[in-house]
Amino acid sequence: QVQLVESGGGLVQAGGSLRLSCAASERPFTVGWFRQAPGKEREFVAAITRSASNTNYADSVKGRFTISRDNAKNTVYLQMDNLKPEDTAVYYCVATTGYSGASVASWAYNYWGQGTQVTVST
Repeated sequence: QVQLVESGGGLVQAGGSLRLSCAASERPFTVGWFRQAPGKEREFVAAITRSASNTNYADSVKGRFTISRDNAKNTVYLQMDNLKPEDTAVYYCVATTGYSGASVASWAYNYWGQGTQVTVST
């Protein structure tokens, strides 16, 4: 059973930056981030494979967000730059122990964190 603990959310002005962290109790295969804004469906944000050889990003965050991992610390990071109000959402760290690709599909991930709120003001 993998446990995921997110941190780093908060309130930031548009154009600012935040770094989310996801600490895992063990080293899963792929780790990623999803987000869900009020009244909207949950959406894929980014993912990184176990060796960090492959990453995947949603089009809406490409060029602004960077996912990375430190396997020695079992921690994955999401660096979010040039934040926009539309990035406001609860961000969930996800992980899989059964799939090795950087999937955009929520069904590929069998572990989810509790979520951390990111709010971007105008």
